[in-house]
Amino acid sequence: MTQQAIFGISVLFGLLSWGIVAKQYIWPALRDRPLVDALRPLLVFHSFRYIGLTFLMPGVVSSDLPIAFAGPAAYGDFITALLAVIALFLLPGVLGIVVTWAFTIVGSLDLINAFIAGNRVGLVPGQQGPMYFVPTVLVPLLLITHGLVFRLLLRRARSGRGGVVS
Repeated sequence: MTQQAIFGISVLFGLLSWGIVAKQYIWPALRDRPLVDALRPLLVFHSFRYIGLTFLMPGVVSSDLPIAFAGPAAYGDFITALLAVIALFLLPGVLGIVVTWAFTIVGSLDLINAFIAGNRVGLVPGQQGPMYFVPTVLVPLLLITHGLVFRLLLRRARSGRGGVVS
């Protein structure tokens, strides 16, 4: 089996496994909470995306990891982590909801872009070194939790409360 096939299977199993966890445990714990109370643990989780900066550390990742992948992936994660922390501080206000929207749009696009960039530069999974766990274990959970954030925000917006809970 090729490295790319193993990588793809790992990502798919990550999505499947975390999807089950989200459906069985995370969503039931969040769905009936007020919006801000449901968003906070998801934002705290995403505040750890500073870990993506590790893609810029030779010795942790292979020195031949293409910077065309590593740079955008690292800084996209870091910007997303900053937005998550800013949103946490601004909630429950309207500005907190606006920043939460920005966080989840930017963060989702960052993850999608990383997969596209990795494919475009011919990324070999071994070039990621120990950071291999990020796209295979962590990114599937990040994608799923972004989906939950979108679901919470859209549900609240459709309810006519404009996304803000008093």
